[in-house]
Amino acid sequence: MTEANPILLQSQPLTEPPADAARVLRAVDLAVADLRRGGLVLLEHAGQTAALAAAEALAPGILERMSELAGHKLVLVLTRRRAAALGLAEAPPPEVRGGSVLLPIPEGSAAALLRELADPGAKAGALLRAAPAAIDQGAADAAVELTKLARLLPAAVMGPVGPRAAALLRQEDVHSVEAAAIMAYQVTAAQSLRPVAEAKVPLANAENARIIAFRPSDGGVGHVAILIGDPDPAQPVLARLHSECFTGDLLGSLRCDCGDQLRGAIAEIARVGSGIVLYLAQEGRGIGLANKLRAYTLQDAGLDTYDANEQLGFDADERVYLPAAEMLRQLGFGRVRLLTNNPEKVAALTRCGIAVVERVPHVFRSNGHNERYLRSKATRLGHWL
Repeated sequence: MTEANPILLQSQPLTEPPADAARVLRAVDLAVADLRRGGLVLLEHAGQTAALAAAEALAPGILERMSELAGHKLVLVLTRRRAAALGLAEAPPPEVRGGSVLLPIPEGSAAALLRELADPGAKAGALLRAAPAAIDQGAADAAVELTKLARLLPAAVMGPVGPRAAALLRQEDVHSVEAAAIMAYQVTAAQSLRPVAEAKVPLANAENARIIAFRPSDGGVGHVAILIGDPDPAQPVLARLHSECFTGDLLGSLRCDCGDQLRGAIAEIARVGSGIVLYLAQEGRGIGLANKLRAYTLQDAGLDTYDANEQLGFDADERVYLPAAEMLRQLGFGRVRLLTNNPEKVAALTRCGIAVVERVPHVFRSNGHNERYLRSKATRLGHWL
């Protein structure tokens, strides 16, 4: 590194990724890419191998091929929240995250039916019923998590395959991934974050600003730190954790207050002299842009922002904050004054080892289009608005 990169010079990871981090991350990355293309993945768990595909993206002929390989023992795996929306399971409490339901697929079922069950507009829930299946629950949970990492609807088609079928698929370059690697992916990726580039970028409301790009060791989804002024690591830093919002931050959407919060945080930090904004790649509370647009359609039909996410099969908020904590630690900040209205951000940073010494209110006026959205944040998740 050169003297042009002062933050990169002093950045040192304070938590180490597991020794096999590269293998874990690469295996999950390959599986994610295959699912997004509509292809197959082999999932390994507890001595069992299963063929797996994303219900939303089934390529032509994949369902029939899977059924043949699995001896016609396919199951559709949905999140418990999606199954509850279809009337196939009891809804879990709001504080319970994750969980899946297995629905055996009758022989001859069409891929269109499975896509419909995964889609929020489905009316065909009565065609399938939860029942014991030839897939382990841990494998099913990992399959759903993998579809979430792929930013697809959280629904998977699975079927057990024997050694001969698994060997045949591997010869066809179908990738294998362990359930444990999937469940550890987000933590492993966060622990492997490293700063890779830094530059001065004068901003409209903060001319003395630098942007530091962080990237995980697999080269996957990165995050950005916006350092304003020259904050003293010995003092609690004024900080904002901001999840990216393409529609609000870039396009100026009036459906949310994200753009106001981003620009307001930059202006406030510049006003007091120094601080940091962590811009996190967690669009739509962690469900991705396409799914956020699907949620918007459900909101237009009458659901609030949290019920819409759950109708899609996601938890109300899928975000994780370990990447933010890791970035703060590597930049030398262990204590923050947090610009937020969200109690979960305070709790999450604290759980990750960052001391939140003060919660700084961060409220903006509604605009007529986002009043219901803001009211839902206050009444459903206790935001301080």
